[in-house]
Amino acid sequence: MDLEARRRKDWRYGCVMDAGSSGTRIYIYRWLDHMSQREKATPEELDSFPLISTKKKWIKKIRPGVSAFADRIESVGPDHLEELFAHARTIIPPDQIPDTPLFLLATAGVRLLPVWERKALLTEICNYAVQNTNFLLPDCKLHIQAITGETEGLYGWIAANYLIGSFDATQKHDHGKNHHTYGFLDMGGASAQIAFVPNATETKKHADDLKLLRMRKLSGQSVEYKVFVTTWLGFGVHQARSRYLEKLVEASGGENVLELPDPCLHRGLTATIDGKEVGSSSAGSGNQPASEKKPYLFGTGKFDECQLQVHPLLSDGKIPCNNAACLLDGHHFPQADFDINHFLGVSEYWHTTHEVFEMGHETKAYDLATYSKRVREYCSEPWDAIRDKLHQHEWGKKIDAEKAISICFRASWVMSVLHDGIGVPRIGLDTSGSGHNATEQLIGGAKDKGFLDPFQAVDDIHDVEVSWTLGKMVLYATSVIPPKGNSGYALPVGFGSNTLKGEVIPADFEYAGSGTNPAKTPSKPHIPTTPPTSPAIGGSVSGIPVPTTGSEPGPGPEDDSDHWHGALWNNSNSNRRIPGIILFLLIFSFASYLLLGRDRRHRLARKMNLHRLFGGKGRKSAMGGSGILYERIGEDIELGESATPSFFELADYEDDDVGNGINNDSGSRSGTMRRGVSTSNVKGLGLNLGPYGSRMGSRISSREHLAAVSRSRDGGE
Repeated sequence: MDLEARRRKDWRYGCVMDAGSSGTRIYIYRWLDHMSQREKATPEELDSFPLISTKKKWIKKIRPGVSAFADRIESVGPDHLEELFAHARTIIPPDQIPDTPLFLLATAGVRLLPVWERKALLTEICNYAVQNTNFLLPDCKLHIQAITGETEGLYGWIAANYLIGSFDATQKHDHGKNHHTYGFLDMGGASAQIAFVPNATETKKHADDLKLLRMRKLSGQSVEYKVFVTTWLGFGVHQARSRYLEKLVEASGGENVLELPDPCLHRGLTATIDGKEVGSSSAGSGNQPASEKKPYLFGTGKFDECQLQVHPLLSDGKIPCNNAACLLDGHHFPQADFDINHFLGVSEYWHTTHEVFEMGHETKAYDLATYSKRVREYCSEPWDAIRDKLHQHEWGKKIDAEKAISICFRASWVMSVLHDGIGVPRIGLDTSGSGHNATEQLIGGAKDKGFLDPFQAVDDIHDVEVSWTLGKMVLYATSVIPPKGNSGYALPVGFGSNTLKGEVIPADFEYAGSGTNPAKTPSKPHIPTTPPTSPAIGGSVSGIPVPTTGSEPGPGPEDDSDHWHGALWNNSNSNRRIPGIILFLLIFSFASYLLLGRDRRHRLARKMNLHRLFGGKGRKSAMGGSGILYERIGEDIELGESATPSFFELADYEDDDVGNGINNDSGSRSGTMRRGVSTSNVKGLGLNLGPYGSRMGSRISSREHLAAVSRSRDGGE
C-alpha cells in the first residue's frame, strides 16, 4: 500500500449540520485515526486532543431552514437535505462514509415549532437520512435533535478554546490560579449566551449551576471541566431593539403619536419602525386617512442619550437581584474573576465592533475607550454624510443602508451588555490621548503569560470559523479514543449536571455520540414505524407516530422498548399489554412449579387431582387401554409480536438561535486548523502566542466501557 493510500485509510471524517432558522449549513471535518498517531506520538502529542481539519469548500449552506418544511415534511429530504448529502459525498471517500457519523442539530427555527410538528419533522429527517445515505447514524435521538441554547454555548466554548490552543498548551495560557481556558460570549437576534470556567471559590459556591464536561486526550487520559453556561432569552440584538421601540412609544405619550424621536438614529434620518429609510418626507403624511397613518422614527443623533435609554433594558421586566452575583436577568450565578477569566465574543459581538468601526484603523483590538470614541463620532454625523460614504463603499460592500442605520443602537446595546450586564472591566476609559489603545498596552504586558484582554471579539482563528459545530465534532472525536489503562473501563465522554445525586453518571448526561456509549451499542437506528397523524384530524400529540422506514427499528442508548419489561409495562396499547401480563404470569407459575422438587410437585398434584388430568388411575387411553398418557408441556413459548417502540421524546425549548454559523452572512473562512493563535491568524485578538497542536485522529469503531462501581475525575479545573 503506497503512502497516499495508507494516509487515506487513516483519515476519519465527521459531518455536523447546523439547522438554523434561516438555512441549513453542513460542516465536514477530518482527523487522523488515533492508532496511527499513537505509534509515533511524542509525550506532548499524547497529551493533546485530535487535530481536526476542514476547508472552506467543505462547508455548504442552503436556504431556507428545515423549519420551513414543517407543513410538508415529506419534502425536507429530497428538496432540501439531499443537496447537502450530495455535497458531502463529493468530499468523503465512498469507503469511509459508513464510518462517518452524521449529526443534524436544530436550533431556533425548529425549537419554536409546536411539539408535535417538531417531532414529526425530525423523525422524517431521520427516515430520509437512514434510507438514502450510508452515514453512521445508529440512533436518531442523539444524532438528529433540537439542541438548547445552553448546549450551543457549551459547544462554542469547546470550539473557541480548542482553536486558541488552551486545552493543549496549558502553560502558554496560564492565567493564574490554575486556570487556562477562555470564556465564550455569543449574541444573536433573539438571545445571548455566556460560557466560562469560574475560579475555584465560585466553582465550589455554585457547584449546582455548572455543567460537568468530560473529554479524552490521545493518551486515553480523561480531562474534566466544570463550565457555567446560560442563555438569556430576549437579550439578542433584535429583541432588545423591539423592547427599545416599545419604550419610545411609551415616552412619546401613546400609540396615537406618529413622530417618534430616536437618539440612536443619525440626525436628519427618517426611518420606519423596522429600520428602513423612508426619506425626509413625513411618513403617513399627505391625504391618507388618519387610521392608515403609521408611526415613524426621526433621528436626533444624540448618542449619549441613546446609551441612557438603552441601559434600562438590561433589567426591564426582570426580577430584582438579591445577590451580589447577578447578571442580565436578575438571577445569581458565578461571578467572573477578570484576573483569570478572559472572554472571546463571536457573532454580534464581532460584527458590531468590526464591520464599521475597524475599517480605516490599524488598531483592531478592543477597548471601551477607543471603541466608544469611534461609535460616538460615527453616530454624531448627519445622515446625508453617512449616505455619501455608503455610496463610496467606505466600509466595504457588505455594509448597506439598513446596517448603517442600526449600528448605533447595536453598538450601544453591546457595550451595555458587556460592561453593565456581564461586568467586563472598562479598560481604557481613564486613559487619555489621541490614538492610545489601552488593550494593546495590556496585551503587551501580558503576552508572555499567554492571556488576553478581558474581552476580545473574534470571527475566525487561523482562517477557521469559530463555530459551535466544531465543538460538537471535537467532543465526538475525543470520545472514540480508548480510555487509558488495561482495564478498558472509564467514565464516558460528554456532559451533564455537575452534582451527582447517588449516580455514577448524571441522569441528564448527554453522550458525545450514540456509538460511544459502551453500555448499549445499537447496530440499527431507532426509528418509529407508525405514520404520523395530525392532531387536527384526531392524531395524538403526546406520542407523535412517524412514517414507515422499511427497515427494522433498533434501540437507542436510552430505549428499552425491546426489553421484556418494556413490552409488558411501557407499551400504551392495552390490547398487547394484557396478553403479555397473562403470559408472564403463566411462565412464572410454571418456573415456580418446577423449582418445588419432585416430591413436592407429586404431593401438590395429588391434592389438586392433577394426576387424573395428566393420566392417573382410571384414565382411559384414547384406544381404550389402561396405559398412562404422557403429555409434554411446551418448552418454547412464543412471546408474540414485540411492542412498537415509543416515539423518542424531545424536551421543549424556548430559547432562540444565537449561533454564529447559520445566520452569519459575513462569510465563513475555513482551513486546516492549527491550534494556537497569532496576530495574523486571529481576527481581533492582537496576540502572538504561536501555533501549538498535534496531529492525531480517532477511530469511529472504538467503544467506551463504563465502570458501574468506580469513577475517576482526572484533570479538570
